[in-house]
Amino acid sequence: MPDFRPLSDSVLASPQISIEDVANAKNAGVALIINNRPDGEDPSAPQSADIEAAATAAGLAYTAIPVGHSGFSEVQVDQMIAALNSAQGKTLAYCRSGTRSTLLWALAQAKNGISPEEIALAAMKAGYDVSPVRPMLDILSSK
Repeated sequence: MPDFRPLSDSVLASPQISIEDVANAKNAGVALIINNRPDGEDPSAPQSADIEAAATAAGLAYTAIPVGHSGFSEVQVDQMIAALNSAQGKTLAYCRSGTRSTLLWALAQAKNGISPEEIALAAMKAGYDVSPVRPMLDILSSK
């Protein structure tokens, strides 16, 4: 069973998904899959093109916003906002553990004016900790 964790009514985070999980995502009402994992990070895992092909075959939208271990950029936050705004239904974002996807979602939410406390609570309910980016959440939400 896939480990899709709700961050909101419309966004789910997940550890690395398999090709089979794409069908599970569609059955869960997902319309967009966002890959936050760089290709080659785990050569044994399905790479971006593999998941994109499965998503396309299932009639799902797909985008890649890879986040390496060097952290997050404003460009990535803006790409996440644009992707979430374009979704025609639920969104599933994934990476190795779901943490980078959650942190990028959190930064996007803060930039959209959601309070850091609300973001942190939603992430915590899904089993994720946003404390590594909490200072950025405070800064982005105050703009």
